[in-house]
Amino acid sequence: MSNIARAFERPAFIPFVTAGDPSLDVTEELIVAMAEAGADMIELGIPFSDPTAEGVVIQDANERACAGGVTTDDVFDMVARVRGRVDIPLVFMTYANVVYSYGIERFAARQEEVGMDGVILPDVPFEEKEEFDSVFAAHDLDVVSLIAPTSNERIRTIAGAARGFVYCVSSLGVTGVRTNITTDIGAMVSLVREVTDIPVAVGFGISTPEQASRMASLSDGAIVGSAIVKIIAREGEACVGPVTDYVRTMAEAVHSI
Repeated sequence: MSNIARAFERPAFIPFVTAGDPSLDVTEELIVAMAEAGADMIELGIPFSDPTAEGVVIQDANERACAGGVTTDDVFDMVARVRGRVDIPLVFMTYANVVYSYGIERFAARQEEVGMDGVILPDVPFEEKEEFDSVFAAHDLDVVSLIAPTSNERIRTIAGAARGFVYCVSSLGVTGVRTNITTDIGAMVSLVREVTDIPVAVGFGISTPEQASRMASLSDGAIVGSAIVKIIAREGEACVGPVTDYVRTMAEAVHSI
């Protein structure tokens, strides 16, 4: 069983943070604390100047990390350190240009070396995924597929070729907290399950324990980013405690279903 598959042995809670916001030392402590608080897998954003899938909260986090001089190599080095402290799956959320500029083969090899488990590339359409997929697969890494409310009949096709897990985008638009999630998540998940038993996790817009438990009850897990990044922005270097408390509450809600 892959490390990512093990994350879904129970309903999974998956938090996201931007690496280097407010600093890489704090990010390392956040990863350890979130794992101890019940996170089943963690998404790490690599700072990028043009994160097109992100709302203003995560855009600002990218700007802060970039302004602090955080590089992709710095993020890899931090992951290598933290891998000795946590064993839950870690996946990058980043963009094609970050991987291209680093070199696809070099990026995948470095991911494998430091102990990452996969990568999410929200700006790479399914039809262009193979360019990355074949290289990452050779390093035993999963390129996670995304489905959205607009994917429609393509959901079965995307799911049939997916590895790791399927990232179900709950709402149209960019990331960010939403009061209500009105997409028929159950219908999207049903289409995935017609062609594969790969886990499905729901993200975009989730911020409350009630939302997280509902989305996880309709799928296999809930992903939360902007709500956590808001806490980091507010608390700065003192964010580890408040984030830990929030993650524990969210994870308990998901695990209780």
